[in-house]
Amino acid sequence: MVTTEFKKQVIAKLVEAEAISGLTSKRYAVKIGINPSQWSRLKAGDIDGVLADSRYITLARLNNLHTGDQQEWKTVETSTYKYIRSLLQTCKDECISVMLADLADIGKTYAAKLYARETKNAVYIDCSQVKSKQLFVRELAKQFGSNHTSKYSEVYNDLVFYLNSLHNAIIIVDEAGDLRYDAFLELKALWNATEGNIGWFMLGADGLKATINRSIANKKVGYTEIFRRYGSKFRQITPQGREALDDFKREQVAQVIQANAPAGSDVQKLVKASGFSLTNAYNMIRVMNNRSRA
Repeated sequence: MVTTEFKKQVIAKLVEAEAISGLTSKRYAVKIGINPSQWSRLKAGDIDGVLADSRYITLARLNNLHTGDQQEWKTVETSTYKYIRSLLQTCKDECISVMLADLADIGKTYAAKLYARETKNAVYIDCSQVKSKQLFVRELAKQFGSNHTSKYSEVYNDLVFYLNSLHNAIIIVDEAGDLRYDAFLELKALWNATEGNIGWFMLGADGLKATINRSIANKKVGYTEIFRRYGSKFRQITPQGREALDDFKREQVAQVIQANAPAGSDVQKLVKASGFSLTNAYNMIRVMNNRSRA
């Protein structure tokens, strides 16, 4: 059952997020998928009958809100976290574009998502969910609270106009290797249309690097230009060499486990059991925390 207290917690968290986003109340309502008049009523404390109970659960899930019903995850400033945060801030401040392609399971996405949630005019897009041109641009427009349901040309033009009106915005394009060819070309077009006015951060794993290198080698239209626009280089966090890489991953996993495992846990045992995988560490700790509350 969705309680009144849960509803109030969800609204309070969304109000906090709205203040950080840099969006107007109307645009923020579009971003989270609520009618602007409903959002105004909710913020004013008029909760009963405005939304179906199930919508509060959906809002909490889609916006990754911690509402007190689960163990809150503690963010650790690992090497990956600090590097990506610094790079994102530079892209945003200087309105430049960077491409980072590195190993999976080192905390890239976590750092990028958290930065977007905590930073004004910063939007995160998971390209694995919006692979085509239409889906990508419409989702991007929605995240900025812009028109995203009209004729595609109108959505695109309204988005470009709005992006160029912002000061120091950044778009984080994660899982970029999943984008279809038409979406990559539209990404280039958006870069051209907003050059010098916003920052872009393209993020991916080995698949992104392979896609771009292969497409450039095969002289596929657009990829050389995209690579040049993102600095003509792939940034990387992880060190070269098996031993150095294992040390890097072991240190990060140990930091995360130390901060989030239940008190009294054998950290070194958990690190070994994780196989130096942050995903494995996360899953193990979630299970342990759930059992400790049961």
